[in-house]
Amino acid sequence: MSVSRYPAYVNLLATTLHSLDPVAIAIGPISVKWYGVSYATGFLVGWLILLWMAKTKRCLLQPEQVGDLLTWLVVGVIVGGRVGHVCFYEPSLLWKFTGTLPFWGLLEIHKGGMSSHGGMIGVLAASFLWARAHHIIAAHIFDLAAFGAPTGLMLGRLANWINGELWGKPISLASGETAPWWAVAYPEEVLSANYDLTKLEPLRGALDPSRTLADSVYVACYSGRMDIIEQVEPLLTPRWPVNFLQAFTDGPVLAAVLIAVWWKPRKSGTITGAFLVTYACARLLTEQVRMGDNASWDLGSFTAPMQLSALMGVFGIAILIVSARKPGPLLGGIGK
Repeated sequence: MSVSRYPAYVNLLATTLHSLDPVAIAIGPISVKWYGVSYATGFLVGWLILLWMAKTKRCLLQPEQVGDLLTWLVVGVIVGGRVGHVCFYEPSLLWKFTGTLPFWGLLEIHKGGMSSHGGMIGVLAASFLWARAHHIIAAHIFDLAAFGAPTGLMLGRLANWINGELWGKPISLASGETAPWWAVAYPEEVLSANYDLTKLEPLRGALDPSRTLADSVYVACYSGRMDIIEQVEPLLTPRWPVNFLQAFTDGPVLAAVLIAVWWKPRKSGTITGAFLVTYACARLLTEQVRMGDNASWDLGSFTAPMQLSALMGVFGIAILIVSARKPGPLLGGIGK
């Protein structure tokens, strides 16, 4: 169902209720979503970081090469993220064809669906091709791409929250126990087939009679009606704030680790390995409290993102071992 969402930042007693508009700017039929803004901001910060490193001779890039590399990385993230999502979670889109733009399910990126793991694979591919074309050590370009990534990853997770997607698991509460202050809830829950609508019956008289009960509650919450929000919030499931947890681990935590590792010059590949291992550990930890994606190759509670993260961690360890043993110059050095 489509409904215009207006920013109503609600923090009621314990639970934060999602009631944000995913559209940042709308001019007539043209709209810019916060998800796109987060990607653009992440790339801008990454460009500034790499430009600083190039200008201060902390990498092998010339300042005029940074923009060209970033263009390749943008393409790698978008193509890899979309193809990864379709291949990992919605393979049926590969053979979905329609008579309207964009005609192919794979290209329906406007409907959402980007995989962070796929995006990283795309970045690795783009980095390799760019390094090969410019005769620069590929592992060094991998390091630069990894070092500039945390801000974009963090903003992407916050955009997931704004979009109301990738929910956390329900928080187990004893009878009569109040949800913790950090819990979150989603009005969209009332639209699910298994939601007990009898709990909403007392609200019917204050809602739009032209809509179904569930729809009218949903619309009222996203229209900022505090009288309805205050009554609906206790009737929703408190959930783990996984978007915020992953924004913290993918952003500040990951950035701090990479800065610490690259504080002094390192062999090429070291930062890439540290990135993969740190990100994998963080995802394996935070995925414990995130709802699964229901991928066809989930292994019980060991979900597809967990499997991909575990493989990423193994790959990262292998890169660290090879980088340590392989001869080569020491590059970088944030603290020098």
